[in-house]
Amino acid sequence: MGTNFGDDLIESLNQAVAFTQGQTKSAQVHVVHVPDVRSLRQRLKMSQQIFASTYRIPLATLKGWEQGRRQPDATAAAYLSIIEKMPAETQAALESE
Repeated sequence: MGTNFGDDLIESLNQAVAFTQGQTKSAQVHVVHVPDVRSLRQRLKMSQQIFASTYRIPLATLKGWEQGRRQPDATAAAYLSIIEKMPAETQAALESE
């Protein structure tokens, strides 16, 4: 990489373009699994209000996720994955505080 931020940025962008065009396989690709929040909530048989309150998620944020206006960031996606895999344990941990 170059010696300053601008050079590093340009080189990184060139590497990204080369990867998307199939010219290189040496890129690291990170995929963040984001559970389907609406189906998760419905599977748990919870209203939006109850789900948001139970798992301490702002109701407006939950609605934004479900309506597709917003996407959970990596931290929120990880939290939702924990709720998806261990809903009762997550709820119990939050209740014990």
